[in-house]
Amino acid sequence: MGKASYETVDFGVTKYGEKARKFILKGAGGVILEASDYGGKIVRLFTPDAKGELKDVVVGFDSPAGWDNGDPYWGCIIGRYGNRIAAGKFTLDGVEYKLPALNNAPGGIGCNLHGGARGWDAYVWDAEPFVEGDDVGIVFRHVSPDGDEGFPGKVEAKVTYTLTSANVWRVDYEATVDKATPVNMTQHVYFNFKGESGGTIEDHVLTIAASQVTPTDKGQIPTGEIAKVEGTPFDFRKGMRIGERINEANGQLEIGKGYDHNWVLDEGVMAGGKGGLVFAGALECPLNGRKLEVWTTEPCLQVYTANWASYDQRAKGGEHLSFRCGIALETQHAPDSPNKPQWPTTIVRPGETYRTTTEFRFGNA
Repeated sequence: MGKASYETVDFGVTKYGEKARKFILKGAGGVILEASDYGGKIVRLFTPDAKGELKDVVVGFDSPAGWDNGDPYWGCIIGRYGNRIAAGKFTLDGVEYKLPALNNAPGGIGCNLHGGARGWDAYVWDAEPFVEGDDVGIVFRHVSPDGDEGFPGKVEAKVTYTLTSANVWRVDYEATVDKATPVNMTQHVYFNFKGESGGTIEDHVLTIAASQVTPTDKGQIPTGEIAKVEGTPFDFRKGMRIGERINEANGQLEIGKGYDHNWVLDEGVMAGGKGGLVFAGALECPLNGRKLEVWTTEPCLQVYTANWASYDQRAKGGEHLSFRCGIALETQHAPDSPNKPQWPTTIVRPGETYRTTTEFRFGNA
């Protein structure tokens, strides 16, 4: 086992004129994580294969310019509200709030996606790296003012990345507010265990610990139904190759051009669980033995197979990104929860502290 350490380097200037830094975290277990204070973006993540060889297994860019020129949130902290809010509006305590409704899937009426026109992913956060024993990490802090992107209340957010000697990347989220507001934070990292220029992730084996999924309308907004996955292409309770059924004739797959859906975790509170850290799913690449388990305190998991990404951009290695070049495993509350009172609330009120944790546990066969 090695020694945990970090290095801080310049990362360039964002389109907003903010100077960004990059932190290179070297875990005692061998995993190396490179993250920027620009939206908490994961720039590189090196994990060992079955032979012990390290490779960068996330999709991203070499500088802020890559993200600034348009991207599907590669590796970012997402806030104040991850995923979609229908028509960019919700009512809270009798007051209707209107948000930017910029995202419009074919057939949809627009929605607020991942916090709006400038979500938390597009800010440089205050960041402080640390080493504590065999752990190395970064504490990120950001203050979102009252009225930011139309949301009520000031939010003081804190996100901690910790890389452990057991090759676990833990993400701890916290937030406090001065006025009732929705908060639904997540991490939007995209994995490809063959490397970001390795082609499609359709040959990866995916497991999702969920018997139910929330179907969407044509605008990718949950209808409010909670449907069983049994007998459908959404049943990943036993490990299944992603490409096995992704192109089947199925109305939900056609809406998302593949998988872009929210699963209700069997042990999560939305399915009647008691809360706490639960197994959400796993990802494995049979070609090289890289494996990942996802554990979370969140009730749901959004799985997105990069069906809508822009593939004319070049990856860090200089090659064009391919269709379905990565998979995002976003732990979260269900999309559009502010408009679905029957679902677990995402509203945080003064005096409360929003807390949630997700662990990405890396290994190899």
